[in-house]
Amino acid sequence: MTSSVTIIATGSANTASVIAAFDRLSVSTRTAKTPTDVRNADRVVLPGVGAFGPAMRRIDEQGMRDALVERITDDRPTLAICLGLQLLADGSEESPGTAGLGVVDGTVTRLPEDLVVPHLGWNEVTPVSDDGLLAPGWAYFANSYRLPSIPEGWSGAWTDYGSGFVSALERGNVLACQFHPELSGEWGARLLARWLECTGRAS
Repeated sequence: MTSSVTIIATGSANTASVIAAFDRLSVSTRTAKTPTDVRNADRVVLPGVGAFGPAMRRIDEQGMRDALVERITDDRPTLAICLGLQLLADGSEESPGTAGLGVVDGTVTRLPEDLVVPHLGWNEVTPVSDDGLLAPGWAYFANSYRLPSIPEGWSGAWTDYGSGFVSALERGNVLACQFHPELSGEWGARLLARWLECTGRAS
């Protein structure tokens, strides 16, 4: 298992809980301060709680957009959490006109108006495949927006809330979770550990 991870500061509220989760796994963390830090890191975590537009502005202000796109395109170990998953997409209904990282085809949409929003609490995660990092289980969610379909070239998992939405994506060494693995008990800790152990997985 790797001994350290680099976290991108998006101004999100869940950074402390992410750090605590890795600390419980005896993995140290550092904050990326420059695009070079993102490019040189063994493993990068893109956390997120908040709004799509401000988070993307923070990434662009730090000059980290290209570095993030490069490492995901190159299949280098990267973990995106909650809003972090949404930032991988082309854009979001939450912030019209703001371009996402564009490494995942599709636009993030709001959960249906007839549901209680945000979707808050525990829900079931059902992977579409049993040969990846994801395993069936229950995870903790806090989201008002969702990716409606798994893009071509990615595997992932589904969760039902009124209707199905994408609760995770994975491809090679890249894992993106709409849920919060750092708040998902032993199941979440095991998922983080599997991601920490993966290296050189085929896309």
